[in-house]
Amino acid sequence: MLFVPQQVVVQKNSPRGVHFRRAGPRQRVYFEPEDVKACIVTCGGLCPGLNTVIRELVCGLSHMYNVNDVFGIQNGYKGFYSSNYLPMTPKSVNDIHKRGGTVLGSSRGGHDTHKIVDNIQDRGINQVYIIGGDGTQKGAYEIFKEIRRRGLKVAVAGIPKTIDNDIAVIDKSFGFDTAVEEAQRAIDAAHVEASSAENGIGLVKLMGRYSGFIAMYATLASRDVDCCLIPESPFYLEGEGGLFEYIERRLKENNHMVIVVAEGAGQDLIAKSIPVADQLDASGNKLLLDVGLWLTHKIKDHCKSKKMEMTIKYIDPTYMIRAIPSNASDNVYCTLLAHSAIHGAMAGYSFTVGMVNGRHAYIPFHRVTSTRNKVKITDRMWARLLSSTNQPSFLSKEDIMEAREAERLANRLPVPASSSEHTKKHSASVLSNGEK
Repeated sequence: MLFVPQQVVVQKNSPRGVHFRRAGPRQRVYFEPEDVKACIVTCGGLCPGLNTVIRELVCGLSHMYNVNDVFGIQNGYKGFYSSNYLPMTPKSVNDIHKRGGTVLGSSRGGHDTHKIVDNIQDRGINQVYIIGGDGTQKGAYEIFKEIRRRGLKVAVAGIPKTIDNDIAVIDKSFGFDTAVEEAQRAIDAAHVEASSAENGIGLVKLMGRYSGFIAMYATLASRDVDCCLIPESPFYLEGEGGLFEYIERRLKENNHMVIVVAEGAGQDLIAKSIPVADQLDASGNKLLLDVGLWLTHKIKDHCKSKKMEMTIKYIDPTYMIRAIPSNASDNVYCTLLAHSAIHGAMAGYSFTVGMVNGRHAYIPFHRVTSTRNKVKITDRMWARLLSSTNQPSFLSKEDIMEAREAERLANRLPVPASSSEHTKKHSASVLSNGEK
């Protein structure tokens, strides 16, 4: 069996110092097609494109390598404990990409490494395709380590999935484009509601537990949004330069406004006003308080204290944007991810697959789970958003310097001689390993 190198360091202190193996077909394969027994599992929350990835894994194994023994593990990692695996053929998955969700079902938690590997070993599985977010990929890494410890000839291929687009290293996760596109419907509705009322406010809450990519890109795509609030950019309500002051000014200027808020934004402010004990879901994620409802009540109370007549409409399309089929661009991306995963597994690699700097690559599991991808508020994309909405940054000079220092430490870069050097980004790049 082959293992994807953990890293190949070319220049230790360079932001482009880490390189990964290029994805794609190899000259030789490790597994004989007739000996392959593959299984596919989906874990965690739903995301547009799950069924497309499943379909292309089944069809790709069959059409490219003549592999016929492919099984679906139902309802996440818990399905490994079941006695029934779902046989999958190109015919049975022919049109599943036209549906949202996952035909295999999904769940959070239920991960017992030893039981899962016991089941893989007992059933003679030698290729495991695991589709899921950072928690799922951590589980895949544990499975891979246990398989390696036992000396089993099993390839583990992870396909990262998160609608929040917060998985580290990779350019983007599948389903993100579809989510941004669908979020436009909610923003359009909020704009219609707000513009049809005197001092109307449309408030839209979008997904984004730790990272505000959906909110940021949906705002940039819409051009109807007046304020975007994300977890990476702290904001405050009262006082000069605060959110309330901006709302008052915007309503006087335009008579209406649209606010987009990511679900993870403002959690520190909510915790101060509504003290509650931290609770975790089955995946170990902190349960968030509803920032949309909280912000709605706060805005109402402020306007009432100022004797301002105002109408606010709160729209929460959270589950609508993740339960739909993937759009054309995501369908293509899902196909490429699935095919890259197949080629790597057939070559005997164990890895997570993803696109890095525009090229598909095989990435060690720990690289995509060690950190989280976040919006850089010192980057040009966030500056473009501020220019689009004309909102205040809610940041002091000290906040910006702290953000830059945190970014520098995260990338392990030397102290820059000038601020212009901070435009360098991306901690990883891809070079071909000579195989086409």
